Amino acid sequence: MDFDELGSRLQGLNLYLVGMMGTGKSAVGRPLAAALGYRFVDADAALEQVAARPIPEIFASEGETGFRALETAVLGQIATWHSLVVATGGGVVTQPPNWGHMRQGVVVWLDAPEELLLQRLNADPTPRPLLEVPNPAARLAELLEQRRSLYAQADLHITQGGESPEQVASLVLAGLPAILKTEPAAPTGPVSLLNAEGRPTQSLN
Repeated sequence: MDFDELGSRLQGLNLYLVGMMGTGKSAVGRPLAAALGYRFVDADAALEQVAARPIPEIFASEGETGFRALETAVLGQIATWHSLVVATGGGVVTQPPNWGHMRQGVVVWLDAPEELLLQRLNADPTPRPLLEVPNPAARLAELLEQRRSLYAQADLHITQGGESPEQVASLVLAGLPAILKTEPAAPTGPVSLLNAEGRPTQSLN
């Protein structure tokens, strides 16, 4: 695959990776950015930097509503840049203003079976405020049900089944050309004009 040609067709458009927690958005985003010559941004990490607090503290003090408002503000700032691969938070799709920001680029849904998500989340020590409940598996299933139709609005849907981040990044790269607009080819012969009656008039060539 010609990554230079792909990068040229992207014309600096940001790639926004969306999907449930555990789909590996950050892990996939890094090799994807490297392949395209883009920069990688983890939106959650950027949010924590802006707030000068970890996400669990934001949830604890301001609730999910306060967190979502800050998330939208940070995403709006990220959207003013270009040539980025952005790993978003799992719930970013639930706020309509976020789609306004992400639609300026290309939205890629990283999907994975629920069993794989649970396996990864159980092995990951990262605090997940929305899963700090007596039955995390049931809560994950509930969130998936709520968000699946929102994730489906992405431009590109990548289903994974345990591949490495590099392999998933390759799947994204392979899928991008089909959704990118192609520039119309220049005419190879004389261009003729038609008059109001549909008859050929003087050629432009």
